[in-house]
Amino acid sequence: MSANEPSIGPSVRIETDRLVLRPVQAGDASAIHAGINDYAIVSMLANAPWPYGPGDAEAFVASMEARDRTREQPLAIEHRRHGLIGVTGFHASQDEAFPELGYWVARDHWGQGYASEAASAALVWAHEGWGKRAVRAGHFVENTASARVLVKAGMLYTGVVAPLYSKARGEAVPSRKMIWLA
Repeated sequence: MSANEPSIGPSVRIETDRLVLRPVQAGDASAIHAGINDYAIVSMLANAPWPYGPGDAEAFVASMEARDRTREQPLAIEHRRHGLIGVTGFHASQDEAFPELGYWVARDHWGQGYASEAASAALVWAHEGWGKRAVRAGHFVENTASARVLVKAGMLYTGVVAPLYSKARGEAVPSRKMIWLA
């Protein structure tokens, strides 16, 4: 692959010291369900329902086939010893020019730097492997842990705080908007 040719297919593989970021696969549904089925996690995400059932995980994994890899890149966060511990990646919206970074890590793995490691590696790949020059992100105002992760990864605050609907909460929640520039 040349430097100007983005890697958009299933061969995306990002390695760090402790993690491998790779495409979500058919066999990941049970590990995804086990990791995300926690209100403390889904309440900090925009699109995850509560309760989050096995069928939600299966539907998420099944939706991977229909994703436009030029606009979206969902990736499993796989720990080299513990297996799948979360999901990160980029999704698109019709009203924004740049993809948005999102992530979650299972509660058993909080506070160990995995989210920061995954987000940082994904952002480097977004520029070097996918050809993106900017990436958006955001976090609910009360989610200070996510704020620290995003700042460590190099995201900058835009100064915009806007309501963002949380499916799990069933209401709009104030969200701080951020951007990363390559």
